[in-house]
Amino acid sequence: MNFSITTKSPETLGAYVIVGVFENQKLTAAADTINQASKGTLLQNLKSRKFSGKAGKALELTNLPGTKAKTVLVVGLGSNKCKVEFIRAIETLFSKVREAEETAITIFIPELEASGVDRTWMTRKIASIGTSISYRYEQRKNLLDGKSLSGTPTKVAVAIEGKGSSSDKTHLVEGSAIGKGMNLAKDLGNLPANICTPRFLAEITTKLGKQNKFAVKCLSEADMKKLGMGSLLSVSQGSKEPAQLIHASYSGGKKKDAPIVLVGKGITFDTGGISIKASSGMDEMKYDMGGAASVIGTLSAISEMKLPINVVGLVAAAENMPSGTATRPGDVVTSMSGKTIEILNTDAEGRLVLCDALTYAEKLNPAAAIDVATLTGACVVSLGKVASGLFSNNDDLAEEISRAGTTAWDRVWRMPIWEDYTKLLSSNFADLANIGGRAAGSITAACFLAQFATKYPWAHLDIAGTAWVSGKEKGSTGRPVPLLCEFLLNRI
Repeated sequence: MNFSITTKSPETLGAYVIVGVFENQKLTAAADTINQASKGTLLQNLKSRKFSGKAGKALELTNLPGTKAKTVLVVGLGSNKCKVEFIRAIETLFSKVREAEETAITIFIPELEASGVDRTWMTRKIASIGTSISYRYEQRKNLLDGKSLSGTPTKVAVAIEGKGSSSDKTHLVEGSAIGKGMNLAKDLGNLPANICTPRFLAEITTKLGKQNKFAVKCLSEADMKKLGMGSLLSVSQGSKEPAQLIHASYSGGKKKDAPIVLVGKGITFDTGGISIKASSGMDEMKYDMGGAASVIGTLSAISEMKLPINVVGLVAAAENMPSGTATRPGDVVTSMSGKTIEILNTDAEGRLVLCDALTYAEKLNPAAAIDVATLTGACVVSLGKVASGLFSNNDDLAEEISRAGTTAWDRVWRMPIWEDYTKLLSSNFADLANIGGRAAGSITAACFLAQFATKYPWAHLDIAGTAWVSGKEKGSTGRPVPLLCEFLLNRI
């Protein structure tokens, strides 16, 4: 989608015009202009069709007298007091646009009175939601060929009531970049595991770096062995697909500025290894690289926005397969940190690749590090498909992430990493075990990771419930790209 700002009046525009109506048929300024131009026909239609203005409802009106528009789409905005209602309205209007396959639309949006909502937020949201909703999956290997996966390319002109701002266009560009980052993450997640391998992730990130001018280096298994990454390599040793540690450096800030490090779990397919999973639903384990996809998508977004900040993306990519060379339950490995780990369950592999990546991150002297992982089914039990789990060793960082999640409406919920839970990881044969029993599974997983992130502010996002949806609408969500982008925008 191509976004622009317009100052034209709604009744003078042809093609497809979108206006809003609040609850109880209260017209916005743009809707009122069209109503007057049509000599009350718009309001008559709302009343006759009992259109109340409830958020998320929409009504198409064609060939209204006194206007040039072929179609006027009236979208319910709700109470004018709630950010969620605005999001629902924008999702509805772009869903309608997608169905109609319109090539040019104009959206007239009023300034809202909702708490935490301003022009910046609204313009970003319009562009990010519009770009994300336009996504259509098409299986292909060359994700960066510039080909649109959004159906019919649509020109979107946006008019926000009230005093205009010279930065409106900038915020549309930012929102569009976030939406594109989400769509790249969706593409990576939706690809089958026979295409999206660790090497494929490395190739895509390298190509993205060349296109968007950030540096990428990919560490081979031999490189990782030299660094002592016995934990990460224990996961890949059962697969013919070699592991990759992808190190991408976006340097938009000053040289002296410490980077934010984003660490993504990139298990491109997770059978569980020797602790093999049940076959039902195993196809969805191609989504076990959702953390990696979101890190790559975020790098794409911030480089398109040209943010003045330094960000390093680390992707720990591997395939977890059973074979004669696979890690066995009870094996003990030595991590890059020097800590030994008793692997009691080979299906708790995400933490094994992440712990070495978190140790590697120490070399970068980060201002903060955030790891993102589809880590535990226990987090899905706790939080469902609504919020991602947040764990952190730093209250300020946790609050910053939580605030960004609320603003982006990509929400998180903080959970504890108390010493009481860490004790559950004790082992008679190593420094710690990779699981702590059935109870508090998402917490003990985070406590495990915390042992490898002691030298910098760190947060862990468990996105097992939010990275994809199952059932009829099965597919990757692109989360938490909006949260990560909002967090980085707030750091500028």
